[in-house]
Amino acid sequence: MELLEQIVRAGVVGLGGAGFPTGKKLDCRVEWLIVNGAECEPLLRTDRYLMRHNAERVIRAAGAVARMVGAKHCVIALKRAYTQEWKALEAALAGDGPEGGTALIELFPLDSFYPAGDEQVLVYEVTERVVPPAGIPLDVGAVVCNLATMNAISDAMDGIPLTKKYITVTGEVKCPSIVRAPVGTPFEECIRLAGGSKKERYCVIDGGPMMGKIMDYEAAREEAVTKTTSGLIVLDEDHYLNVLAKTPVGRMKNLASAACIQCSYCTQLCPRNLLGHPLEPHKIMRRFASGGDIPSLLDDPAVRQAAICCQCGVCEQYACPMGLTPRRINGLIRDEMRKAGIPYERREALWEADPERKNRKLPTKRAAARSGVLDYYDYEIDTLAEAAPSMVRISLRQNMGAPAQPVVQEGDRVREGQLIARCPEGKLGADIHAGIGGVVT
Repeated sequence: MELLEQIVRAGVVGLGGAGFPTGKKLDCRVEWLIVNGAECEPLLRTDRYLMRHNAERVIRAAGAVARMVGAKHCVIALKRAYTQEWKALEAALAGDGPEGGTALIELFPLDSFYPAGDEQVLVYEVTERVVPPAGIPLDVGAVVCNLATMNAISDAMDGIPLTKKYITVTGEVKCPSIVRAPVGTPFEECIRLAGGSKKERYCVIDGGPMMGKIMDYEAAREEAVTKTTSGLIVLDEDHYLNVLAKTPVGRMKNLASAACIQCSYCTQLCPRNLLGHPLEPHKIMRRFASGGDIPSLLDDPAVRQAAICCQCGVCEQYACPMGLTPRRINGLIRDEMRKAGIPYERREALWEADPERKNRKLPTKRAAARSGVLDYYDYEIDTLAEAAPSMVRISLRQNMGAPAQPVVQEGDRVREGQLIARCPEGKLGADIHAGIGGVVT
């Protein structure tokens, strides 16, 4: 079976968070294959664990994918500070592992800055090519795959579908751990495997502290692991990030009107602006503060640039001295543009990064401090806990594109690894397989 077909049949999607179907992404020919091992979100340790313990499998998959897409260059990009991970990957490349070595793949050193793992930022770091606004790496001859995705591709090469996720569980838990959980495992079970919460009531971030989805105690108890779950961060219910996430739109507008001083720090430190993209959050904040509701602002070309915001959170969690929320406002504008059917108008140009970019990178540890999670930043997490839930809740929407359609019904008995939902014919999506055996209810 061809590798691309193996990837599609295994239901592999991007495991860095976006969930783009990997079979579709890798159906291309490129000059650069970049394996993203930056894991730039503070506190997340999953990719680092995989580099230390599954280096041979990651190297094996990267080499196979590089040959499939015809890449002249194949690099695994990771931070210089990841010393144990460097050693493990170098040993695998030298052929010390059971899969043997390869001379095709190189390791690329990154500084410890946020968001080093952003796809467009990473492409520039490695190739010095700027992906155009609203573009994708393929526009400059590159394709980027998350390191955990490579691990899943290695499984697919062995006929193993994507049914389990490696997840960082950290924060206010008694034993911060990497949890390997079947898709559909309740968040509660993952937290229990990390020793349980130190707090009676808590909030949970699904993902990292800068870009993750924050949910309160009740909501978290109803959530379950999906293919795109990368981490669970348990925090005190009254944590700053939880309070910030609950700020209503009207309150954001009042705060912007009263407090935005147009210092432009949000623009000066914006990773997209530093790549030369025409995104200027301070101008959007000025229009938001002085204008009407969001739909009435969409005629303004400066406001429409919100469509290319990567939602990294640098503007509101680090840059703004007044505690305002440019990222959330950009997200609301983008949603309104989508509802109104207003596309982002791409223009052909030679995009060049800001010469000051190297001096304006946000150190990852400083991002953690501003986000209020510094207490957990230096945790060394190397404990693996295997989840064995008696019940799973499997979402049919676990990827970018169309949700999968069930091929089983209530009362059916299924085995672990069995196909239970299929991507609709002709649609962008991914198949879903059972992570445990049992009866469909």
